[in-house]
Amino acid sequence: MPTQIQSTQQATLEQHLNLQVANWTLLYTKLHHIHWYLSGPHFFTLHVKFEELFTEAGTYLDEIAERLLSIGGRPIATLKETLSTATIQEAKGTQEPNAWVAETIRDFAQLVTELKEARQVAEEAQDGVTEDLLLSIQSKLDKHIWMLQSYLGH
Repeated sequence: MPTQIQSTQQATLEQHLNLQVANWTLLYTKLHHIHWYLSGPHFFTLHVKFEELFTEAGTYLDEIAERLLSIGGRPIATLKETLSTATIQEAKGTQEPNAWVAETIRDFAQLVTELKEARQVAEEAQDGVTEDLLLSIQSKLDKHIWMLQSYLGH
């Protein structure tokens, strides 16, 4: 039978994972939005890149939700829960492509911060599998941030 500390750690870990589920659900839609509404001289480059990013987002969403289920949690599964939990904002309207790239960098940086926090909670809960999953996602996001910043000339 789990101790109170283990139960508390488990609940905290589930909250962190559900934050990731909410953000990846929203981000999947947001990246799709950007992909659809892009225009301008870099359309072909960015259109392909954002398709890659929303496809990857869908994969992370599924992996995190399945991990949550495998440890006895219940992933957020409604749009209402997603919107009330997510820490990133929806895409609205259209923007200049570089503004969308910059916004994506900010979203990814937010996710990296929250992934680090979730990894710490997973470590405290002695859940190395979850910790490894989150580190893998963070590593990919770090690379995307670097590449997108390079695209913008930063």
